[in-house]
Formats: sequence, C-alpha cells, structure tokens
Amino acid sequence: MGMGRKARGYRVERDVLDEQRLEELAQRMDYSDIHPSLTKQLKESFRCTVPRLKRSVVGCLPVLYWLPRYSIWDYGMPDLISGISVGIMHLPQGMAYALLASLPPVFGLYTSLYPALVYFFFGTSRHISIGTFAVLSIMVGSVTERLAPDRNFLVMLNGTNLTEVNITARDSYRVQVAAATTVLGGLIQVVLGLVKFGFVGTYLSEPLVRAYTTAASAHAVVAVIAQLFGLSTTRFSGPLSLVYTLVEVCSKLPQTHLPTLVVSGVSMVFLIAAKEINSFISAKLPVPIPVELIMIVAATVISSYTHLNDNYTISVVGEIPSGLAAPRLPDASLFEEVMGDAFALAIVGYAISISLGKTFALKHGYKVDSNQELVALGLSNAVGGFFQCYAVCSSMSRSLIQESTGGKTQMAGMASAVIVLVTVLKLGPLFQELPKAVLAAIVFVNLKGMFKQYYDIITLWRSSKVDLVVWLVTWVSTLLFNLDMGLGASITFAVLTVIFRTQLPKYSVLGHVPGTELYLDMETHREVREVPGITIFHSSATVYFANADLYLEALKGKIFHDFGEIDVTVYMAGCQMSVVEQLELGGFFSESITKGRLFATVHDAVLHCLGHQGTSTPSYEYSLEMQCSTKL
Repeated sequence: MGMGRKARGYRVERDVLDEQRLEELAQRMDYSDIHPSLTKQLKESFRCTVPRLKRSVVGCLPVLYWLPRYSIWDYGMPDLISGISVGIMHLPQGMAYALLASLPPVFGLYTSLYPALVYFFFGTSRHISIGTFAVLSIMVGSVTERLAPDRNFLVMLNGTNLTEVNITARDSYRVQVAAATTVLGGLIQVVLGLVKFGFVGTYLSEPLVRAYTTAASAHAVVAVIAQLFGLSTTRFSGPLSLVYTLVEVCSKLPQTHLPTLVVSGVSMVFLIAAKEINSFISAKLPVPIPVELIMIVAATVISSYTHLNDNYTISVVGEIPSGLAAPRLPDASLFEEVMGDAFALAIVGYAISISLGKTFALKHGYKVDSNQELVALGLSNAVGGFFQCYAVCSSMSRSLIQESTGGKTQMAGMASAVIVLVTVLKLGPLFQELPKAVLAAIVFVNLKGMFKQYYDIITLWRSSKVDLVVWLVTWVSTLLFNLDMGLGASITFAVLTVIFRTQLPKYSVLGHVPGTELYLDMETHREVREVPGITIFHSSATVYFANADLYLEALKGKIFHDFGEIDVTVYMAGCQMSVVEQLELGGFFSESITKGRLFATVHDAVLHCLGHQGTSTPSYEYSLEMQCSTKL
C-alpha cells in the first residue's frame, strides 16, 4: 500500500494484527495441551487402538463399510435389474473390444469378469461399471501388435513356398503381452495410490482427457475398418502409425470382401436404427432394449444356419473355450519393453474412471476417495492380468446404464459379473459362428458418442482459448505420435500452459468497499473507493522465482509511477505461514525490516497505515496474498 497524503474520516475500532502482535498473543497462551511434544506425537501416531484399526481396515476394504448396512428391501431389486442390464452389455462389448486389443474375443469376456469382482471389494464408487473400454483396448492393441506382429509367426505350408500366419502361436503370445502390460500398469496404479498420488488426476484437465479419448477413437475406427471391409492389414506402431495404417487400408480397398462388407453394412444399419428407437422410447421402458445382444444372437443364428464361414469365407469368432482359464504368472521379461505403455494405461485408465466416478458421486451425494480408487483400479488390473485379462477402466455407456436403471451400490457390478460368468461357463461356445464383422460394427457404432466430443472445439472457443489450445495440441499429438507418446506430449504441453499462466498473472489495484473490510478491483467494481494516500496492489498468482521479475515490473508500473519511487514503504498482507517461514529461513527479517511489515489481512495493513494519522476504516476479513506500500 502506498500512503502519501493525509487521510480523513477514518477511526480505528479494533487492534491492528501484524505478525509481531500475533506472536505476542501466542506467547501469552498455554498451548501445552494443544500442541503435545514431538515424543508424545510419535507415540500417538504409532499407538494401535481398536477404532484406529477399524478405520484402517475399512479404508482398505470399503466393502466392509457399506455391505453390513446393505438393505435388500431398498437396494436389492434395483441393483439386480441394473446388474442384469449392464451384464448383458458386457457380453457384446467384451468380445467386440477384444478385437481392438488384437486378442481372441473370449479374453474380452474374461476382462469383463475378474476386474469387476475385485473392484466390488475395493472400489468407492457406487455407479461406475469396470471392464473393457474402447480407448484402453486400442492402447493394448498397439502394444500387442508392436511386440507380436504377424510377420513374427509366419510358417511354411507343407510342400510349397507359401507362408501363413500361425494364429494359435501369435494369439498366445499376444495374450502374454497384454497380461504383462496389464499387471505392470495395475502395480503402478497401486503404488501411486498407496503414496497418496491420487491428486495426479487433477492435472489431467477435462479438455485434455476428452481430446485424448477423441483422438483415440480415431485410432479405434482405423483399426476396425479393415474388419468392416474384410481386409487383411498391418497395424503399424510408433509416430504416424495412424497415417500409415490408413494409407494401407485405402490402397487395399479394391480387395474388399463383398460378403463381409454386406454383413458389416446390415449390422451398422440395424444398430443405428435400433439405438435411435431405443433412445426415443427409453423414457417409457424400465430398462433399455439390449440391441447389441439381440444383434449378436441373431447374427450367430443366421451365420450358423447359412454357414457364412464355409460358403462365403466370412471370418467368424472361432473356438471359444468353455470354463475358466487357470491363473498364470505374467512374463516378467516383458516388463522392460512395456513399461512406457503400462504407465500410459495406468494414467489414462485412472483419469477416465475418477472423472466418471466423481460425476456420479456429485449427482447422488456421496464421496469417492481418489487414492483408494487408484488402489482399487490397480488391484483390478493386477489380479485380472493373472487371469489373462487386459487393462480395464470404467465405461461411460455401461455406467450410464447402471445409474439410469436404478443401480444403488457396487452390488450391481457383482450381478453383472454373474451374467458374464454364466456366459463364460455355459454359453460361450454358442457364439463361435458369430461373424467378426458384426463385432467391428458394434465398435464403430459405439464410438458415435466419442465423435460428438468434437463439439468441444466450439464450446472451448467461447469459454477458454487456452483450454482450446490444450484440446487441439492433445488431439493432434495423439493422432500423429500414437497413444503413448501422444499422452506424454499432451501432459507436457498442459504443464507448460500452467507455467505460462502463472508467469502472466493478472495484476490489479484494489479499493475499499464502504462499510466493510472488503477490498476489490477498482477497474471492475464501481462501488469501491480508493483509500486516500494508500495503493493496494494485488497479484492473481503466487509469486515465485519464475515470475518474480514480472511481478516487480508490474509493481513499479502501478505504484511507483504514481509516487515517484520516493519514500515508499512496502508492507505485505495475507501471507500464509509457509511464506513467513520461508522468509525467516532466508534471512529476510532484520532490525530495519521486522515482522511488523506483515499483516494478517489487508484491512489490518490499512489500519496500520491510517493509524499513524489517527484514522481507521470498518472491519471484515480478507485473506488473499497482497503486497502493499505506504509513504510514511
């Protein structure tokens, strides 16, 4: 604050609280009961009591908190209906998204089963549906295709110079790669959760996550185009892989397999029409019509009776073993090769799950624990990887169904897992004649919601240009650099924008609101009045080494310009204790610069300045960090 001329009409009505005065008051009080000794604190922290043990156990296993309070009469039927609805969706999506991961469809069913069971015990969200998701599936597919390409499994045909791919050996190795990546990603999530790193989700802004999933959906579309047209293509990896894959697909379009294209076209038309009808009459139905399940059942029946595979060489799902596979240890030798992919899967999966979980928690009035969600998701992945599952997170479509059909607790997820379990044990072999083109059509149509996110560009253009730039950079880098490197580039750019914003904060000069202790920007609030002889300077960002020079220049431009830099004394108000401690450690205070220059609030600093002339102003608390100068 700068004070250079006589202020009139102010009267001091309370004590002025500067840092020295606060310390004097603290010394007069007995804090022995409030602040115990360090030894006593350590004893208390290591002391084991029954309530503390109970809180720790319940914190690690949230199911112990809500399950004993579960009311079958209130929640049983809604959870059952919701679970069946979601379980029915798991079946087609599990098999379809396995194609994106370049794995046999049965492993998509496994992925819809085991992780959901683990999340039941450790998760804190009551509405999200854990399982396969298009974005994570395509990320896993980029790893399996890179480490187990078709060319590594070519074998010679008997008596000829021709070669063919050993599909059995290839798929077996791809399952190992996917499981190793999933286990490692899960362990990363667990470790991050245990060290309370759940706040990392806040650095993945909504524009970044939405742009990333939008670009990933483009990768998914290119990946399934070959299946829709019945083409055999190579999925490239690394920078510009999307471009290379798209060029190859376009070059092979003349080789389109017409019967497969017909099946794809009919499936997409049926799905789109059925989904539109479903959404139109959904308000009149207790649960949505399972159009995807109806389609795969109808397609399987038609394929079986017309022998599409034998008569028209339409590729079908093939053998689906009944029963559950025995758990097996992941191939640890693969960890080094998939470390970067596992970390990307861990971060993206958590960002999607926590954002969706917090959305439902806010709507229904409960809280999700960010760190516990990391642990729950990590355990779901790590345990699932031992059963040949691939990476999972929450699915927006299934979670919306679980919430809209009345699901109340995680018991709905258990009910959906039972539906998948019955299918794996008894019904799986019935889908062996299902054309893969139908599954590709399911993936393609389900990505429609992702394409709607391009409207974000219009919304962000109106609301925040910086967020729009983050969206565009994330989208372009993910398209060009592939999913793993694209995520790294996106996060790096987002962090740079944060630094950019803190280096270019908004500076303002504040005025007093008559009759209060409030001080607001004089340029934006007409009701405020300048305190005579005092200038109050405010910065919207914390001052640190990167913007200190800019802060000083702005300070000179708004205060010293008016007062000629003559006899100006600088005071500070609203500093946090951490700032005061840093000033003490840095030797800032001396005989000439004492803690009398620091004030609890801006109003206290104003009272101090005016007190030298026997004037004052009324009182309210204000706590923003300020710097002020006064001419005495």
